Amino acid sequence: MAKNLVIVESPAKAKTIEKYLGKDFEVKSSLGHIRDLPSKGMSIDIKNGTFEPTYEISEDKTKVVSELRKAAKDKTVWLASDEDREGEAIAWHLSIALKLDEKKTKRIVFHEITKSALEEAVAHPRHIDKNLVDAQQARRVLDRLVGYEVSPVLWKKIRTGLSAGRVQSVAVRIIVEREQEIEGFESTSSFKVTAEFDLSSGTATAPSLLRAELPEKFKTEKEAHEFLKKCVGAEFEVSDLETKPAKRSPAAPFTTSTLQQEASRKLGFSVKQTMMTAQRLYEAGKITYMRTDSVNLSNQALSQAAKEIEKKFGKKYVQTRKYKTKSAGAQEAHEAIRPTNLSQDTISGDSGQERLYNLIWKRTIASQMAEAELERTTATIKISTTDRTLSAQGEVIKFDGFLKVYFESTDDDSGTNPLEDKMLPPIKVGQELKLDHMQARQTYARPPARYTEASLVKKMEEMGIGRPSTYAPTISTIQDRGYIEKGDREGRQRFFTVLVLKKDKIESDEQSEITGAERAKLFPTEMGEVVNDFLVKNFSNVLDYNFTARVEEEFDRVAEGKEKWNRMISDFYEPFHKEVKKSEDVSREEASQMRELGKDPETKKPIFVRIGRFGPMVQMGTKDDEEKPRFASLLPNQKMEEVTLEEALELFKLPRSVGKTEEGEEITTNFGRFGPYIKFGSTFVSIKPEDPFTITHKKALELIAEKKKQEAEKNIQIFDNGIKVLNGRYGPYITDGKKNAKIPKDKEPKKLTLAECEKLLKDAPAKGSRRRFKK
Repeated sequence: MAKNLVIVESPAKAKTIEKYLGKDFEVKSSLGHIRDLPSKGMSIDIKNGTFEPTYEISEDKTKVVSELRKAAKDKTVWLASDEDREGEAIAWHLSIALKLDEKKTKRIVFHEITKSALEEAVAHPRHIDKNLVDAQQARRVLDRLVGYEVSPVLWKKIRTGLSAGRVQSVAVRIIVEREQEIEGFESTSSFKVTAEFDLSSGTATAPSLLRAELPEKFKTEKEAHEFLKKCVGAEFEVSDLETKPAKRSPAAPFTTSTLQQEASRKLGFSVKQTMMTAQRLYEAGKITYMRTDSVNLSNQALSQAAKEIEKKFGKKYVQTRKYKTKSAGAQEAHEAIRPTNLSQDTISGDSGQERLYNLIWKRTIASQMAEAELERTTATIKISTTDRTLSAQGEVIKFDGFLKVYFESTDDDSGTNPLEDKMLPPIKVGQELKLDHMQARQTYARPPARYTEASLVKKMEEMGIGRPSTYAPTISTIQDRGYIEKGDREGRQRFFTVLVLKKDKIESDEQSEITGAERAKLFPTEMGEVVNDFLVKNFSNVLDYNFTARVEEEFDRVAEGKEKWNRMISDFYEPFHKEVKKSEDVSREEASQMRELGKDPETKKPIFVRIGRFGPMVQMGTKDDEEKPRFASLLPNQKMEEVTLEEALELFKLPRSVGKTEEGEEITTNFGRFGPYIKFGSTFVSIKPEDPFTITHKKALELIAEKKKQEAEKNIQIFDNGIKVLNGRYGPYITDGKKNAKIPKDKEPKKLTLAECEKLLKDAPAKGSRRRFKK
């Protein structure tokens, strides 16, 4: 029988560790956190100023705790949760919930799940670091205070169900302010001059055209035309050739942030997908710990990398480097994200894991490879009729170095391959050039780019907002809350002018292009904008970028034992609570950005636009009128600040009657929370992409017929008392409209009796039922 019990967070991690530890060790999983603050109520001692939290064990963990207590009896317990602050807090909660004897409890940490790392950890155990626990506790308490005091204000002033958070609200602010920059951006145009010269000496290995450009742009078409006019009949000559050696260095190994960015650019992964995939790789023992802001590699990894590079590419490709972490608050782990075995460049598994692992392997190996050696040539071309000169640049790779394996992408990547030579054709000083053509193309200044998930992570890291463990959940939360949407936008057509000089003649041509297309970008919703405006005005301290970064630094000080966590919380709470009280004086109309558009010509009632329960809407009348106010949702392409009285009046024409069904039920169209729909009786049918203002009776009947067909296919059995056996997304199930019940595998859905269905429903848990037990 095993004398030692090792407790980790996940079954997958436990399974991997079990392979390396001997028969004296039993490994079990806590299935994540076992204690936390209750889901309801503040549960923090504000009254006495201690800010001590009251934790509880949730119902779904009582069985786990009971099993772990039993397994821990008469054994030495090794708490092996992750090495970051959250992992330290899990270990602490386990020690309390399991009532562990401190003398028989050891804390071990490792940043990779390998035999050598585990043996090293077991050989050097330590006690639970209470400073790390307190830093995590401070984060949890501070976030609870902000969320539980600000969110109710949003419920009262804007809409029930809204939430605020210390980090999530700042992330929303970043996106909203970028959108405001874009909307306020005034694009100006200028003219860029380029020229192509025909070289008869062109060969199969060298280009026959020399492309050059004027370094400066012209502000107006007139200026560009005057320059081209000067070049009519001009002679062109190479006046200078300058060749310089250049080098490119590889990027550092991955941190959490840079992995999320590169996986987005190269693999198209969301931040959440990247972290879930990396977690599985770590738990399988394939990579080191994936929540880190360190770029350091261990001496063992450096040696292994050098050996592998020399074996695969040769000794001249080896260049060992030790990177230093730039982040002042780096504390999540001691090493960058890397494969645990660098001799393994690929793994077998699902496609996502294979691709992410290969990306991590390439980045790690490339970081220890020689610099790429380049040769850059700049040609200056003199124009006989003007003092201005053209410039042509070329680049040749003399030694590919790390580029043989990997090159880092950027957010504005054009898809160019850095391994491609950008050679200039063979030219020499004093050589006369024959102009093929010269053009001046109208170009437009671009507004700031909208954020992708990856570029938002980069921005948050630069500003010191959040830590590696918080980036992914923050970005998921702001989308789940409906404050931010990730999506695509179609581009719009834009016309531009091109002036072309060819054979001493200048011609003007108007051309068009599609501009402004967006892919997988983050857009604020109108609800997000309204909530952000309210929070910035009324909780300027919490929403301040410097404050959010400063709090992270204070968490670091707590982790280092330089500051008491509850004193830090106390210093924050008093001025924060005053802001909460002050915000209660703000009117609901002001908070929801209610704006009067005018009067309804028929009823003379005022028409308003504001945020409602399901988003932006227009309102006719007020709550003080005898009749209740009427409401209508804005269409997806309408914005609160732009909608007019005329457009609002059109919205009140919904619901619109389009005729009747074959059974005589009236069919109406409207626009709801999930888009345009038609309704007959109590049934709703989506009509996307049809317009509720113009859909015909014939089209409505077609959509209704299709809906009925789908419902018929969905229904397996319908009993007289309303109980149904239906085909669902995850297979057949039973429902009475209030409760759902799974159908046992040994039962045939079509042959179920009413009595069997009633019993299965009776035994099924109620929807959303959950109890919690305090500990």
